[in-house]
Formats: sequence, C-alpha cells, structure tokens
Amino acid sequence: MSTDQILIFAILIATMALFLWGRFRHDVVALAALMASVIAGLVPAPDAFAGFGHPAVITVACVLILSRGLQTTGAVDWLARSAMPRDTGRLGSMIALMGLGAALSGFMNNVGAMALLMPIAVQVSDRLDLTPGQVLMPLAFGTILGGMTTLIGTPPNLIVSGFRAEAGLGHFAIFDFAPVGAAVAVVGVIFVALVGWRLVPARKSATDGGFDTGAYFTELRVPEKSKAVGLTLRAFENQIEESNVQIVGLVRNEVRMTAPHGGRRIRPDDVLVLEADVDALAEALSVFDIKLENAIVAPPEEAKGDAIETSGGPDGKEDRDAEDDESPMQEGNKDIVLRELAVLPGSAIVGRSAKDMSLRTRYGLNLLAVSREGHPPRSGLRTIKLKSGDLLLVQGPAAAVDEFTSDTGCVPLGARDLRIPDKRMAIIAAAIMLGAIALVTLGLLPAAVAFALGVLASMVARTVPLRQIYTSIDWPVIVLLATLIPVAGAMQATGAAELLARFLVDTVAQGNAVVALVVVLVTTMFLSDVMNNAATAAVLCPIALGISSNLGVNPDSFLMAVAIGASCAFLTPIGHQNNTLILGPGGFRFGDYWKLGLPLELLVVAVSVPLLLLVWPL
Repeated sequence: MSTDQILIFAILIATMALFLWGRFRHDVVALAALMASVIAGLVPAPDAFAGFGHPAVITVACVLILSRGLQTTGAVDWLARSAMPRDTGRLGSMIALMGLGAALSGFMNNVGAMALLMPIAVQVSDRLDLTPGQVLMPLAFGTILGGMTTLIGTPPNLIVSGFRAEAGLGHFAIFDFAPVGAAVAVVGVIFVALVGWRLVPARKSATDGGFDTGAYFTELRVPEKSKAVGLTLRAFENQIEESNVQIVGLVRNEVRMTAPHGGRRIRPDDVLVLEADVDALAEALSVFDIKLENAIVAPPEEAKGDAIETSGGPDGKEDRDAEDDESPMQEGNKDIVLRELAVLPGSAIVGRSAKDMSLRTRYGLNLLAVSREGHPPRSGLRTIKLKSGDLLLVQGPAAAVDEFTSDTGCVPLGARDLRIPDKRMAIIAAAIMLGAIALVTLGLLPAAVAFALGVLASMVARTVPLRQIYTSIDWPVIVLLATLIPVAGAMQATGAAELLARFLVDTVAQGNAVVALVVVLVTTMFLSDVMNNAATAAVLCPIALGISSNLGVNPDSFLMAVAIGASCAFLTPIGHQNNTLILGPGGFRFGDYWKLGLPLELLVVAVSVPLLLLVWPL
C-alpha cells in the first residue's frame, strides 16, 4: 500500500470508530475527517467544500423544504385521515398504517412522515389494545422501507445516483429504485403486519403519566359552504368521534346555549363551542371546512400588507376597538405561529380577559382556545376572565408571542407541532411536489434543479413560511453529506477503494460475483445499523464500483445493493432517526430493536438479492 492509501484508510477507520462511539455528532466527525484529509494532502484545499454544491446535497435540502410544506399546510393530515380505516382489525390497520408511511416516505422526508403519523399510531394502538411501541416500531420500519422506493425517498439513494453519474454512467431515474425497492418494501410491510409486530416487546411508554395539557375549549364559526351545515350536532361528533371532540355549547343569533340537544341542526354562521385536545382541532377544521373564530389569516402577498382577522366575539359581530387600525398586525405580513402558554400564579393577566388587555391591538395576538380544569367557559373567548393554571392557545407573530410572555409572566410550553390546515395551500403544496417529481421523471430537468425550482415556487406561494425555509433543512445531515463526498472521492483517487474491493473479491467472494453482491449488501446493512446511513452509502459506493470493475460486471447491481443496504437499519435505535424517534414513546431499550429487526433484515437479503440479479443482471 502507498502512503496515501494508508492515510485514507487510517482516516476512515478513525471516522467509523468515532461514529460507533457516538461521543460526537455525525456532522462533527465528518467535518473532522474532511479536515484530516485536506491536511494530509488527500483532498486538494480548493476542492474541500465542493461537496456543498453536489447535486445530491442540493436535492436533499430542497426535498426537506418541500416536505415541510406538505406538513404545515395539512396535506399529509388529509391523506392520513382519508387512507386510514377506522373499523378494521389488527391486520388491516397495520397494513394501512405501514403502507401509508411507506408511500409517504417515497416522496417526502421519511422522518417527517414518521413524525406526522406517530399520533395516529398511538390512537391505533389504543383501539387495537396494543402498547404504543407495538405499533410505533412497525410504523418506523415501514417508513424506512418506503424510502428505498424512489430516488428522493432517502439521502443514500441520491448519493448512489451521484456516484453513478461521476463514474460516467449518468444519474439513476427517479423510479429506477422502484422495481427492487418497492418489492422489498411490500414484502417487509406484509411480514411485519402479519407476524413481525408480535416480536416487538410490549413495554410501557416512557411518556405515560407525563405532562398533559388536557382539553381546550375553543369556538369554531361555521361558514355557509361548510360540510357541517345541515348536520345534527350528534352527526357532527360522530364523523370525528375518534378525535374525542365534543360539542359543549352553541352560539346562535347572539344566544349562547350550554349543552345543546344532539338533534339540533347546524346552521350557517353558528359558533360551535368545542372541547378538544389541541391535536384534534386540525381534524375538525379540515373535515368540515370550518375556521377558528379568532384565527389570523396571513395574506398571500407580503407587499399587500395587513393580516386579516375573523370576527371577534362569540356573537359573530365585529368586536374591535378603534385602535385596531393601528394594530401591530398591520406592520406588514409576518409569519404566524401557534403557541401554548401557561398562566402562572401572580401573572399580570390573572382576572383579565383578552379584550381587557387589548390582546389584538397591543400585541397583535389572538386567543384561539382556553384549557381550564375540564370545564367549559361561560363566556366568549374574548371576554373570559383568565385564571392561574389556565392554558392558552394563542396565534400571532413569533416576536409578538415572545413579547407577550415576557410582559405577562406566562410560560410557553414545550414546542409542539400545532398547525391549522389550509385546503387551498395544501393543494398548492401537493401540486408543487408532484410538479417537481414530474419534471425529474420526464427527464426535463435534473433532480437538483427541479426540486430547487419547487422550493422557489413554495417561497412565492408561501406554502412554507419564509422564516421556516432554512429551519426546515436538517443541517447536520447536509454537512455530513457535503464533507464525506470529498473524502469518498479521495478513496477513489488514491486507489484505496480499488484495493479494498480487490481484497473483498479475492478473499471473501473468491471471484464469485453473486457472493460479492451479497457481501456488499450485508456489509452496507451492518454499517448502516451502527453509523449514519448517508455516511455508509458515501463510503461503500466507491468500494462497490471498484468490486464491479475488478469482476468486470454491471456496476448498477452493486450500487443498488448499497442503496438497499443503506436503507435497512433495523437493529439499533441509532441506525436511523425514525428508530430514535420511537425510543421514548415506545418505552424501548437499546436491545429491543434486533428482535424484529434481525428477521426483517434477513428477509430483505432473501428478497432483494434475486431481484437485483433479475432487474440489474450481472
């Protein structure tokens, strides 16, 4: 071995050891590896940060932003509600939940898909009389499996496509991964739904008995074209019964009725007083096209100025003071957020109402809902006198919320994903994503350019608030990819990849191409269980190309084996972010994952190897 080959192997071994140790973040380790390669002269200094302009890195960042648009507009919530059966048994519910997770993961960030479906998984577990973990782990594995079905489903696929292009073979098309990836995903989902979930330890959730904000009481105004018009109150509740939403009052023609009869029919302009968990509000809003009585609606064009408020009081009349014309909301369009605030004893707002403190005019905030010891308020949200211990759901610019909490002594609760669905924006967000995918599928634009164009459209249409454009990007993943790509290039430039490939071919596979393919697949799967899957793909791609070159066989077979293996991290909670997400909610221990993960990985090998040989023959 040459000196350069010894140096690059030493850097890679140290990098993998640090990944396994887990003491430092993956992006920090990857940056250290890049700096070591530059100092050792293995990567030219002018090219050190060329990875940040790599098409795979740009595409990953853009897909993350577009995924956020699908989440914040409620597009995925609508899809989940439409696709999930309500009355099926364990098998049907498991297949539907995992299938939906896998399908979403093929076209959006699989961590985002997992986060969106976790609340549904917990509801399903309660209905099926299972522990949350027995549904959460199958869902996590389903979303991971779904990522391998398309080019944009997971970062390793983009990395594999990038290395193929650099080898002079061109990029993979967006659905080139589907013949093998979709078959593996389908078989994996069916296995877990039929048998696999029984292998998951039934542990109590680590979050059981934790802090619960309880039910909010909020007011919804029924517009004339709402699907709720003409329904009885009982029918309204039945359609969203799984959300535990209950009608506790009705305001009609300035008359407030407490505990209205279930047979009373809903009329346009009625105000429904609902008791609902904060996470259930979105479903009631989107199912019936209803809006929150005090919601702020951001205008579509920043230059056109003022945010718009719906009518103020429960009587449906305008309830605005004269100074509203000079409200902070009129300083221009600001990105609107929802926050939960707890009223502490001694707070300046105890005994005062939103109207008393000029919440809208002074701070530019709206009070959307109140949670108080399980009892409905006797007056409208604008006039209810607040008490210590109340939980408030407020809406407005983030800076205004911060100012309000500072002035009043309220305490913001931990950040939660609160969003009001917007059907029009959801359609726009979905159209932008589908349009970008179509441009790539038809070969009209490269993936990086198509999805960057999609991000530009999202910014113009504001399907993602401008302040969330950059926070939507998982920057540690971007840094990890961008820094490891030059290191992987150094493996090829120094001949280290070819040297390692020759060792695996001659010593392990002994010249047999099929055995070599299995070795690459299993090695990739093992490494992705103990280190980041994107890093695994970046390290294994040069080796896979070297092996195929030594054997004189089709390199696509080996690159696809790397893509499949990098997407199959089922043995540990650190192999994939989705595995980490369920660690606490499922009450799992480190050693719980392999009990289902190992049989699933063996099944993946058994299914994928014959398919790789069939679809991408050697």
